[in-house]
Order: sequence, then C-alpha cells, then structure tokens
Amino acid sequence: MNALRFLNSRSLLAATFFALAAAAPTYGSEPLPTRVQVAWAPTDSLTEVKNNPMHRGWQRPNDWMKSLGDYLRRRADSVLPPGEQLEVTIDDIKLAGDFEPWRGPEAQDIRFMKDVYPPRVDLHYKLLASDGSTIREGSDKLRDMAYLMRTVPFENDPLRFDKRMLDDWLNHEFKPRKS
Repeated sequence: MNALRFLNSRSLLAATFFALAAAAPTYGSEPLPTRVQVAWAPTDSLTEVKNNPMHRGWQRPNDWMKSLGDYLRRRADSVLPPGEQLEVTIDDIKLAGDFEPWRGPEAQDIRFMKDVYPPRVDLHYKLLASDGSTIREGSDKLRDMAYLMRTVPFENDPLRFDKRMLDDWLNHEFKPRKS
C-alpha cells in the first residue's frame, strides 16, 4: 500500500512539473516585437567591453547584448501605447558589478557586486507616431546607485540589476502621466 501511495504521489509530482513547464512562457520562441528597435554602439567602444579585455565571466558581449536588447524590446512593447514605435541606441554600458583580478586566478570569473560598481547605460531614443513622425527624442544617462538596496524580481538572472534599471527608465519615460 505504501509503495502504491509513493508511486501515485511521484506520478502526481511529475505530472505537475510537466504541466508547469508546458505553461511557462518561452521567451526564446516568441517573435520579438517589430515596433521597438534596439541598436548598439560598436562593441569595442562600450565601457563594459573595454574594461574587460580578457572577457572574464560566463557571458560574452554578444550574449548579454542580445539578452538586454531582447528584454528591452519586449518590455518597451508592453509599455508603449498602440501604434507608437521606439528606436533606442545604446551608446555605452557598464553592467552591474565588476571583476577584481587582484583576488587571484580562482576569482577571475566572479563578478563582485558592490556599491562602487553600479550599472550604467547611456542611450539615445526616438519615439515615433504610427505615421512615422517624431513624437519626442532624447538622450538619457541611466544610473542605479542604490542597486544593491532595492529588491529585484528576477533573482536568478545575472543581468537582473541592469534589467531593473531599464524597467525603471521605461516606466518613468513612457508610462502615461496622470493628469
């Protein structure tokens, strides 16, 4: 009887796992929104790349650029009113945290999160109406000096602080203002 109960609970657990996995959003398979475009300055001119010539860490520039670009496109698409389009150019970026090579070879791929290593993004954007006319255009220098003191919704994402900073910018710059 106990063996049967164990098998039933194990089967139920497996079925629940597969049902949740099937229902989970699969961002990699969804097409990216076309009304939001993200462009990057040349890779070798970005502070994050210049300050990391040995390419320490597990993510290479093309990986984190794609991840942040795709994230920004999806989030901006959910914030913008219907018909509007957004073009963003990332002119410079420094991801949250930094490497401390003086700690020795065993720590060369560890990104240390300290207050002195906040995430930074310099960008230029153009918000367009459905007819292609420019609604507004501007440049922003994003900094999150208190990035370690705030909660982060995506706790297992290595780019969570950078994504939260982009979310803050989108919510501040493009959410409808209350009258």
